[in-house]
Amino acid sequence: MKIIISNSSSEPIYQQIVYQLKEQILKGKLKAGDALPSIRSLAKELQVSVITTKRAYEELEREGFIQTVQGKGSFIAAHNREMLREKKFSIVEEKLTEAVLAAKSLELTWDELIEILRQLYEKEA
Repeated sequence: MKIIISNSSSEPIYQQIVYQLKEQILKGKLKAGDALPSIRSLAKELQVSVITTKRAYEELEREGFIQTVQGKGSFIAAHNREMLREKKFSIVEEKLTEAVLAAKSLELTWDELIEILRQLYEKEA
């Protein structure tokens, strides 16, 4: 499990942890049942406060990405394929909404926006 923290980012550290763990779960790099480092261990590894890692784990648990078992630790939650698919679609929809709002504010046409999306999609493939 690899997490990179940027102190220069405007995003709070706990959110950076949450985002990167979600990404690893959605991409299948972390699988259901995989154990996560303890809150203290992760805090030490990332050189951040225990409160920061605790907040990240609490948010991940609230969203259903991890489960914490008293006395045993935190684990990647078991998800059915449909739930993971919905979460992925939700993330893409959120990002595309931002892109559409930016395009409208810049007065780009529908065709221009589609062309940008096509180029980006093909470039990343």
